[in-house]
Amino acid sequence: MKMLLTSGGLENDSIVNALRGLVGTPLEGVKLAFVPTAANAEEGDKGWLINDLNACKKLGFEVDIVDISASPKEVWKPRLEATQVIFVEGGNTFHLMHWVRASGLQGFLPELLKTRVYVGVSAGSVIAGSSLQFSRSEKADAERIDGPIAEDGLGLVDFCVEPHIGSQYFPELTFEYVKKEAEETGETIYALDDQSAVQVIDGEVAVISEGKWEKSN
Repeated sequence: MKMLLTSGGLENDSIVNALRGLVGTPLEGVKLAFVPTAANAEEGDKGWLINDLNACKKLGFEVDIVDISASPKEVWKPRLEATQVIFVEGGNTFHLMHWVRASGLQGFLPELLKTRVYVGVSAGSVIAGSSLQFSRSEKADAERIDGPIAEDGLGLVDFCVEPHIGSQYFPELTFEYVKKEAEETGETIYALDDQSAVQVIDGEVAVISEGKWEKSN
């Protein structure tokens, strides 16, 4: 399984080069599924989503936008199967997790990722982890979810990712905050600023960063 769990997306050359290494071929013409579902629960300007989409296009990917909440499995599943990279965009973590489960993607994804690269941005990175307990700040925005709010992540990796450390948009997210969350939950948490990402290749973990990060456990 090959994964690139980013905080802010393809923000620098180190992260882009890591993605090139995971794909293993030139990126031009490689098919990428861009999953915007987490952003559906977010209000306001979506410039950050547009920037991530444009970054994928500038690298030469052939991009298909696949919203798993907008169509049945019979529609989105073959489109994911036709791609080499699954790019799961940020937004509300709990909204995204709800649709990953409700759509049926949760049961299908591990098999899919045996031969494809998973790229997460923010919420897309968080759901890949073992737990969502530490994402408490988003729960107030998750009231529109039809059903219980998830506490568990997908468990594709045995750690958690806390994105946006030091961001002006999330002033509460500091390394000290994450250390406290790790102590309270017992989880291993990688705290990443927007210039950092966690790379996973068949269980081998490495941090790719041109910024700041810390591991708390």
